Amino acid sequence: MIWWVAERAMAARNVARVIVVTDDERIVDVVRSAGGEAVMTRADHSSGTDRIAEVAETLDDFEIIVNLQGDEPLISAQTIDRAVEASNDESVGIVTTWEPIETAVDVLNPDVVKIVVDNQERALYFSRSPVPYPREAVRKHVTLENALRNEPGLLRQFRKHTGLYVYRKEVLLEFTRWPQSELERAECLEQLRALERGVKIKAIEASTTSIGVDTREDLERVRALIQKEHLEFAVERFKSRL
Repeated sequence: MIWWVAERAMAARNVARVIVVTDDERIVDVVRSAGGEAVMTRADHSSGTDRIAEVAETLDDFEIIVNLQGDEPLISAQTIDRAVEASNDESVGIVTTWEPIETAVDVLNPDVVKIVVDNQERALYFSRSPVPYPREAVRKHVTLENALRNEPGLLRQFRKHTGLYVYRKEVLLEFTRWPQSELERAECLEQLRALERGVKIKAIEASTTSIGVDTREDLERVRALIQKEHLEFAVERFKSRL
Protein backbone atom coordinates (compact mmCIF):
# COMPACT_ATOMS: atom_id res chain seq x y z
CA MET A 1 0.00 0.00 0.00
CA ILE A 2 2.89 2.37 0.76
CA TRP A 3 4.27 1.91 -2.75
CA TRP A 4 0.80 2.41 -4.24
CA VAL A 5 0.59 5.79 -2.46
CA ALA A 6 4.09 6.70 -3.64
CA GLU A 7 3.07 6.01 -7.24
CA ARG A 8 0.12 8.36 -6.85
CA ALA A 9 2.53 11.07 -5.73
CA MET A 10 4.86 10.37 -8.66
CA ALA A 11 1.96 10.86 -11.06
CA ALA A 12 1.39 14.44 -9.82
CA ARG A 13 2.71 17.16 -12.15
CA ASN A 14 3.60 19.53 -9.31
CA VAL A 15 5.73 17.06 -7.35
CA ALA A 16 9.44 17.11 -8.18
CA ARG A 17 10.69 14.42 -5.82
CA VAL A 18 8.99 11.60 -3.91
CA ILE A 19 10.61 10.29 -0.73
CA VAL A 20 9.13 7.61 1.50
CA VAL A 21 10.08 8.55 5.06
CA THR A 22 9.97 5.79 7.66
CA ASP A 23 11.67 4.16 10.64
CA ASP A 24 10.88 0.64 9.43
CA GLU A 25 13.50 -1.28 7.45
CA ARG A 26 10.79 -3.44 5.86
CA ILE A 27 9.21 -0.39 4.23
CA VAL A 28 12.61 0.85 3.06
CA ASP A 29 13.32 -2.53 1.45
CA VAL A 30 9.97 -2.62 -0.36
CA VAL A 31 10.31 0.91 -1.71
CA ARG A 32 13.92 0.57 -2.83
CA SER A 33 13.27 -2.81 -4.46
CA ALA A 34 10.55 -1.10 -6.51
CA GLY A 35 13.00 1.60 -7.61
CA GLY A 36 11.80 4.32 -5.26
CA GLU A 37 13.59 6.58 -2.80
CA ALA A 38 13.25 5.88 0.93
CA VAL A 39 14.92 7.49 3.94
CA MET A 40 15.25 6.04 7.43
CA THR A 41 14.60 8.47 10.29
CA ARG A 42 14.95 8.35 14.03
CA ALA A 43 12.51 6.02 15.76
CA ASP A 44 11.55 8.41 18.57
CA HIS A 45 9.26 10.76 16.62
CA SER A 46 5.83 11.29 18.17
CA SER A 47 4.10 11.95 14.84
CA GLY A 48 4.44 11.58 11.10
CA THR A 49 4.83 15.33 10.77
CA ASP A 50 7.91 15.26 13.00
CA ARG A 51 9.32 12.47 10.84
CA ILE A 52 8.69 14.50 7.66
CA ALA A 53 10.33 17.55 9.23
CA GLU A 54 13.53 15.64 10.01
CA VAL A 55 14.03 14.96 6.31
CA ALA A 56 12.60 18.29 5.07
CA GLU A 57 15.25 20.17 7.03
CA THR A 58 17.90 18.59 4.80
CA LEU A 59 16.17 19.55 1.53
CA ASP A 60 17.78 22.88 0.70
CA ASP A 61 16.29 23.11 -2.79
CA PHE A 62 12.62 22.89 -1.76
CA GLU A 63 10.36 25.47 -0.09
CA ILE A 64 7.11 23.49 -0.38
CA ILE A 65 6.76 20.08 1.28
CA VAL A 66 3.87 17.71 0.57
CA ASN A 67 3.00 15.27 3.34
CA LEU A 68 0.99 12.44 1.81
CA GLN A 69 0.13 9.86 4.44
CA GLY A 70 0.76 6.24 3.60
CA ASP A 71 -2.76 5.13 4.53
CA GLU A 72 -4.38 7.09 1.65
CA PRO A 73 -4.03 4.71 -1.34
CA LEU A 74 -6.93 6.27 -3.29
CA ILE A 75 -5.65 9.85 -3.23
CA SER A 76 -5.53 11.20 -6.78
CA ALA A 77 -2.65 12.96 -8.51
CA GLN A 78 -5.11 15.73 -9.46
CA THR A 79 -5.87 16.36 -5.79
CA ILE A 80 -2.17 16.59 -4.99
CA ASP A 81 -1.59 19.03 -7.87
CA ARG A 82 -4.48 21.28 -6.83
CA ALA A 83 -3.28 21.36 -3.22
CA VAL A 84 0.24 22.36 -4.31
CA GLU A 85 -1.19 25.09 -6.56
CA ALA A 86 -3.22 26.44 -3.63
CA SER A 87 0.01 26.91 -1.67
CA ASN A 88 0.96 29.74 -4.05
CA ASP A 89 -1.05 31.99 -1.74
CA GLU A 90 1.74 33.29 0.51
CA SER A 91 -0.69 34.06 3.34
CA VAL A 92 -1.37 30.33 3.68
CA GLY A 93 0.90 28.24 5.88
CA ILE A 94 -0.69 24.85 5.25
CA VAL A 95 -3.01 23.46 2.56
CA THR A 96 -5.10 20.39 3.16
CA THR A 97 -8.09 18.69 1.51
CA TRP A 98 -11.60 17.49 2.30
CA GLU A 99 -14.36 15.41 0.75
CA PRO A 100 -18.13 15.35 1.24
CA ILE A 101 -19.33 12.77 3.75
CA GLU A 102 -21.86 10.48 2.11
CA THR A 103 -23.04 8.21 4.92
CA ALA A 104 -24.34 8.61 8.47
CA VAL A 105 -21.91 5.88 9.52
CA ASP A 106 -18.96 8.12 8.60
CA VAL A 107 -20.47 11.10 10.42
CA LEU A 108 -20.70 9.05 13.62
CA ASN A 109 -17.32 7.29 13.20
CA PRO A 110 -14.57 8.92 15.33
CA ASP A 111 -11.92 7.50 12.97
CA VAL A 112 -13.35 9.76 10.22
CA VAL A 113 -12.06 13.23 11.01
CA LYS A 114 -14.52 16.02 10.29
CA ILE A 115 -13.48 19.51 9.16
CA VAL A 116 -15.34 22.84 9.30
CA VAL A 117 -14.44 25.29 6.52
CA ASP A 118 -15.44 28.93 6.02
CA ASN A 119 -16.46 30.70 2.79
CA GLN A 120 -12.82 31.53 1.97
CA GLU A 121 -11.76 27.85 2.17
CA ARG A 122 -10.10 28.40 5.52
CA ALA A 123 -10.18 25.54 8.02
CA LEU A 124 -11.93 26.60 11.22
CA TYR A 125 -11.76 23.33 13.16
CA PHE A 126 -11.07 19.60 12.93
CA SER A 127 -12.80 17.04 15.12
CA ARG A 128 -13.53 13.37 15.57
CA SER A 129 -16.99 14.38 16.70
CA PRO A 130 -19.83 15.28 14.29
CA VAL A 131 -19.31 18.97 13.57
CA PRO A 132 -21.09 21.20 12.91
CA TYR A 133 -23.71 19.80 15.28
CA PRO A 134 -27.30 20.05 13.88
CA ARG A 135 -28.89 21.01 17.19
CA GLU A 136 -32.47 21.61 16.07
CA ALA A 137 -32.62 18.42 14.01
CA VAL A 138 -31.34 16.41 16.96
CA ARG A 139 -33.89 18.00 19.29
CA LYS A 140 -36.59 17.07 16.80
CA HIS A 141 -35.47 13.45 16.31
CA VAL A 142 -33.99 12.82 19.80
CA THR A 143 -30.60 11.50 18.57
CA LEU A 144 -28.15 12.50 15.84
CA GLU A 145 -28.39 9.03 14.31
CA ASN A 146 -32.18 9.41 13.99
CA ALA A 147 -31.80 12.91 12.58
CA LEU A 148 -29.42 11.72 9.86
CA ARG A 149 -31.71 8.82 9.01
CA ASN A 150 -34.86 10.97 8.83
CA GLU A 151 -33.26 14.01 7.19
CA PRO A 152 -30.62 12.71 4.73
CA GLY A 153 -30.01 16.28 3.54
CA LEU A 154 -28.14 16.93 6.78
CA LEU A 155 -25.21 14.97 5.35
CA ARG A 156 -24.39 17.92 3.06
CA GLN A 157 -23.07 19.95 5.99
CA PHE A 158 -20.42 17.40 6.95
CA ARG A 159 -16.96 17.19 5.38
CA LYS A 160 -14.30 14.52 5.80
CA HIS A 161 -10.69 15.55 6.23
CA THR A 162 -8.24 13.62 4.06
CA GLY A 163 -4.60 12.75 4.81
CA LEU A 164 -2.83 15.27 2.61
CA TYR A 165 -0.93 18.36 3.74
CA VAL A 166 1.12 20.89 1.80
CA TYR A 167 3.43 22.92 4.04
CA ARG A 168 5.60 25.92 3.55
CA LYS A 169 8.89 24.50 4.73
CA GLU A 170 9.47 27.18 7.37
CA VAL A 171 5.97 26.59 8.78
CA LEU A 172 6.55 22.84 8.93
CA LEU A 173 9.83 23.21 10.82
CA GLU A 174 8.37 25.77 13.22
CA PHE A 175 5.29 23.61 13.77
CA THR A 176 7.36 20.67 14.98
CA ARG A 177 9.13 22.85 17.55
CA TRP A 178 5.88 23.86 19.24
CA PRO A 179 4.66 21.78 22.19
CA GLN A 180 1.43 19.82 21.82
CA SER A 181 -1.64 21.94 22.43
CA GLU A 182 -4.58 21.12 24.68
CA LEU A 183 -6.99 20.69 21.77
CA GLU A 184 -4.50 18.48 19.97
CA ARG A 185 -4.20 16.20 22.99
CA ALA A 186 -7.97 16.12 23.51
CA GLU A 187 -8.79 15.17 19.90
CA CYS A 188 -5.51 13.41 19.02
CA LEU A 189 -5.32 15.64 15.94
CA GLU A 190 -2.03 17.46 15.49
CA GLN A 191 -3.37 19.96 12.94
CA LEU A 192 -5.17 21.65 15.84
CA ARG A 193 -1.75 22.71 17.13
CA ALA A 194 -1.32 24.85 14.02
CA LEU A 195 -4.79 26.38 14.32
CA GLU A 196 -4.21 27.28 17.97
CA ARG A 197 -0.98 29.04 16.94
CA GLY A 198 -2.81 31.10 14.32
CA VAL A 199 -1.51 29.32 11.21
CA LYS A 200 -3.84 29.79 8.25
CA ILE A 201 -4.87 26.41 6.89
CA LYS A 202 -6.52 26.43 3.48
CA ALA A 203 -8.82 23.46 2.86
CA ILE A 204 -9.83 22.64 -0.71
CA GLU A 205 -12.18 19.97 -1.97
CA ALA A 206 -10.43 16.83 -3.22
CA SER A 207 -10.82 15.96 -6.89
CA THR A 208 -12.00 12.43 -6.10
CA THR A 209 -13.12 10.47 -3.08
CA SER A 210 -10.67 8.41 -1.05
CA ILE A 211 -10.63 6.05 1.90
CA GLY A 212 -8.09 6.30 4.70
CA VAL A 213 -7.10 2.78 5.73
CA ASP A 214 -7.42 2.61 9.51
CA THR A 215 -8.98 -0.85 9.89
CA ARG A 216 -9.07 -4.25 8.18
CA GLU A 217 -12.56 -3.34 6.89
CA ASP A 218 -11.16 -0.18 5.28
CA LEU A 219 -8.47 -2.25 3.57
CA GLU A 220 -11.03 -4.63 2.12
CA ARG A 221 -13.14 -1.71 0.83
CA VAL A 222 -10.08 -0.23 -0.88
CA ARG A 223 -9.11 -3.55 -2.45
CA ALA A 224 -12.63 -3.99 -3.82
CA LEU A 225 -12.62 -0.48 -5.31
CA ILE A 226 -9.21 -0.95 -6.91
CA GLN A 227 -10.24 -4.28 -8.40
CA LYS A 228 -13.39 -2.65 -9.79
CA GLU A 229 -11.33 0.22 -11.21
CA HIS A 230 -8.95 -2.20 -12.94
CA LEU A 231 -11.85 -4.21 -14.31
CA GLU A 232 -13.59 -1.12 -15.70
CA PHE A 233 -10.31 0.05 -17.26
CA ALA A 234 -9.78 -3.35 -18.89
CA VAL A 235 -13.34 -3.32 -20.27
CA GLU A 236 -12.86 0.15 -21.75
CA ARG A 237 -9.60 -0.93 -23.41
CA PHE A 238 -11.33 -3.97 -24.84
CA LYS A 239 -14.20 -1.85 -26.21
CA SER A 240 -11.75 0.57 -27.83
CA ARG A 241 -10.26 -2.31 -29.83
CA LEU A 242 -13.58 -3.50 -31.24
